[in-house]
Amino acid sequence: MQITRKSILTRKIVTKEIDVDPELLAKYEKGEAGLIQEVFPRLSASDREFIKTGITEEEWEMLREPDE
Repeated sequence: MQITRKSILTRKIVTKEIDVDPELLAKYEKGEAGLIQEVFPRLSASDREFIKTGITEEEWEMLREPDE
């Protein structure tokens, strides 16, 4: 399903296709389903982070310090 979030880091609005049950996502968003890693264990950490905070993998990459 298409999920749209606003990043808490950049305030940028992004839509991603993530394979989740819409009813389960609605329960999670209402606080009725438990911890995100328990509700969506098969999703990548990146997809769970996007659902929770709107932060994309690209934004995390921009924040990481280059190797010295």
